[in-house]
Amino acid sequence: MYSSVNTLWILVATALVFFMQAGFAMVETGFTRAKNAGNIIMKNLMDFALGTPIYWLLGFGIMFGGGGALIGGFDPMVKGDYSAILPSGVPPMVYLIFQTVFCATAATIVSGAMAERTKFSAYCIYSMVISAVIYPVSGHWIWGGGWLAQIGFHDFAGSTAVHMVGGISALIGAKMLGPRIGKYDKKGNPKAIPGHSLTLGALGVFILWFCWFGFNGGSTVSATGDDVLASMGNIFVTTNMSAATASIAVMMITWIRYKKPDVSMTLNGSLAGLVAVTAGTDLVSPFGAAVIGIIAGFAVVFGIEFVDKILKIDDPVGAVGVHGICGALGTILTGLFAVDGGLFYGGGVSLLLTQILGVIAVMAWVTVTITITFFLIDHTIGLRVSEIEEIEGLDIHEHGLVSAYADFMPSDIHLSGEMNTSPADIVIGRSAAETIPVTHVNIDRNESSASKITKVEIITKQNKFEALKAAMNEIGVTGITVTNVLGCGIQKGSTEYYRGVPMEMNLLPKIQIEIVVSKVPVDLVIQEARKALYTGNIGDGKIFIYNVENVIKVRTGESGYDALQGEE
Repeated sequence: MYSSVNTLWILVATALVFFMQAGFAMVETGFTRAKNAGNIIMKNLMDFALGTPIYWLLGFGIMFGGGGALIGGFDPMVKGDYSAILPSGVPPMVYLIFQTVFCATAATIVSGAMAERTKFSAYCIYSMVISAVIYPVSGHWIWGGGWLAQIGFHDFAGSTAVHMVGGISALIGAKMLGPRIGKYDKKGNPKAIPGHSLTLGALGVFILWFCWFGFNGGSTVSATGDDVLASMGNIFVTTNMSAATASIAVMMITWIRYKKPDVSMTLNGSLAGLVAVTAGTDLVSPFGAAVIGIIAGFAVVFGIEFVDKILKIDDPVGAVGVHGICGALGTILTGLFAVDGGLFYGGGVSLLLTQILGVIAVMAWVTVTITITFFLIDHTIGLRVSEIEEIEGLDIHEHGLVSAYADFMPSDIHLSGEMNTSPADIVIGRSAAETIPVTHVNIDRNESSASKITKVEIITKQNKFEALKAAMNEIGVTGITVTNVLGCGIQKGSTEYYRGVPMEMNLLPKIQIEIVVSKVPVDLVIQEARKALYTGNIGDGKIFIYNVENVIKVRTGESGYDALQGEE
């Protein structure tokens, strides 16, 4: 007899966990460069598209198709009897799709760590291997009645089963693949390669945080009974609490270490808290979840720095720190903070030792199998793209996509058809009635060439523009051109950090003002500009002086000194 309430709850949770693919896609896209955005999106799409039939044909049977200690069974297309493992009142196909979305999550974690230099064909192959064998075998140990489940290992929603599996795979893959071009200097010091859109990264984190309520809450696989409903409320609270405290912890850590709170690292902190609490979200109290989140915050900051600076492994999005380190840590911390059986609650060391054993066992399984997988791929079709493909971007070489952002695509302008008007008749910004007729003025070349023409170029802070404009108006300078630019002087900008790595040259937002003068003395322009811009601090700007050979007014043909004067 099926339960409509339980079935509907699992289907809702399934939809939420599926939507996590969008969250991962946004995080990985935002934390990498724009030239690879299309490739990231394609990989996250194919994770789920390829993983669905593979898990249906092989993975689900291996994970749940028998009571063996090490492996389930072989049941293509899920035709066997799963009544022994099905949650109460839940149809087999509902449980299949619920487990499918969890499998896809494990596979997609690898994408971010190996981003920007992996062949798309290689990615598709190892994604299928993870979905077909690697994830299902360790999943059987934990959730399918295998040996870890038999000895009391507890991983409620997948800190180890999903996240650590993906994180260890990401670590091995990124190590074998090697760093991106330019990531480390000749001495092995890391160089910052900022992602192109923190907005996308933040959107992805918020999506993942929202969907995590389905990821953890749905793992009750039931929505009936007072005990289940009470547990579900606790799961939502602990899930949210750990993410919040981890975010705060990372913000404070980076604020102290880097002098300013690091945005991308704090976003990683939110995910670290979610990953860490996932194993014991049903057993820990809100206080325990808060402490787990704080510990995860420290772990993700120092873990990402350790992977980047000590191990010299290039992980563009921090997947190893978030999923690998915090997945293992959260599973072990369950042995300390579980209200029922945890060491800190009088339960002794039994659960803690079991948690540690389970983490080590799964880590060993994933390390061996994914290493073999990557080795075979690397020695057949190859793991890494060529140097020119990496430099120019995977979008164009792997997918024929000039740019994932249409507004920035190069385009050729082609004019077709006959023009019934001459170019002289085309006027921008005026109607025909308002057009000023073209006139030609005879210029005395000797007189006009007598006045020197000088270009004054000023680069300064954006907030100084109004004061400078007012000063120029006061001395009779009215013709100026203003451009928003990025740049730095001999101080290389102010020292900033990106994910713990100092930026070698930080380009700061500036404005560039161009003034061409002949009537107004150049010395006066410089004097008044300095008065308006001066603060006495580094970054006030610079003034450049150029000789101008000639100036020609397009409408009248006037040149030199006369071209710079207003209408009489």
